[in-house]
Amino acid sequence: MHERFKRLCEIPSVTENERAVTDAIAAELRGMGYEVSEDDAAGPARAGAGNLTCRIPAANGTGAGDGEGPWTMFAAHVDTVPHEGTIEVVLEEGVFLSAGDTILGADNKAAVTVLMEMAAIWADGEGPPAGVELLFTVAEEQGLRGAHAYDVSSLKSDTGFVLDHATPIGEIITAAPTYKKIKADFTGVESHAGLYPEKGASAIQAASAAIAAMELGRLDPETTANVGLIEGGSAPNVVAGSCRVTAEARAIEIERVQEVVTAMVEACQWAAGEHRCDVDVEISENFRGYRVKPTSKALAIGRAALESCGVEPREVHTGGGSDANAFRIRGFDALLLANGTKANHTSDESVTLEALDLMLDVCLAAVAEAAKC
Repeated sequence: MHERFKRLCEIPSVTENERAVTDAIAAELRGMGYEVSEDDAAGPARAGAGNLTCRIPAANGTGAGDGEGPWTMFAAHVDTVPHEGTIEVVLEEGVFLSAGDTILGADNKAAVTVLMEMAAIWADGEGPPAGVELLFTVAEEQGLRGAHAYDVSSLKSDTGFVLDHATPIGEIITAAPTYKKIKADFTGVESHAGLYPEKGASAIQAASAAIAAMELGRLDPETTANVGLIEGGSAPNVVAGSCRVTAEARAIEIERVQEVVTAMVEACQWAAGEHRCDVDVEISENFRGYRVKPTSKALAIGRAALESCGVEPREVHTGGGSDANAFRIRGFDALLLANGTKANHTSDESVTLEALDLMLDVCLAAVAEAAKC
């Protein structure tokens, strides 16, 4: 398993360029004797490949193709965030690290590796105690696009586990936010900044006033807002005729995120008027938030699996999104679990041998618990 992790991390798979890694995963699974299907999500998800699904029937035949018996799903995404240079994985004192100034790729290839190891174990043995569906998604890092394009109704499972939260194993994510992106294009009037500044209307000045009027940062325990990009102007000696501000708002409750977005848009409209500019605002939703109900079957299985591995379950909320958001919004009982990785999206990213082994144990335990349901 540890060699597989190293090998997978070193296959480039930035979002929209997933083909090499999906081909490697599919080839290895087929070499184990499994059937692997690829959906047509590459187009709508704007990805380099489609999502992969591998079904492994239960050892006793209960989970066979007739759809009878318990099934459960495990999901991991194969793409990574953009990075410079080539990933080289090193192992130092039981910890996997990047050898250079780039990401490691443990997000989410640590989970991909665990799913592959489960398949390898059952290929060499009698099979799992419940039917298992392994799902490898694409384009997760850019708005969960692969998961959004996946046909959840094609699953035999009624529960699933997404292994994509970079915190200590044991954390169960029971609430995640709705994420809304705001793109505001300010249009002013260009003029020579030294000769006729009074004839200009600065789009940058309007954008700056809008940002100053916004309430940003952590607004309450479940709500955040941020301005992440400002792009505008053409030259230091020209009053800026254009400026784009890209911002976001997140909140677990949809009404709350809409309230924050409305206030940010109103700040843009006010500032544009004050500075003789126009503004065009575009709002998009990357994913919808959720709260896991205490009656969730996946929650019960996840808790029991962790406890059987000697890990105390800890229910937490998150400010980030995952494929679980895309699955739950369509009524599928997916549970996001911590995978023990650290410092994702940075050159300090890491995962320990111990975390990989424990993640595998928890997943195997989850299958055993699902077989009882």
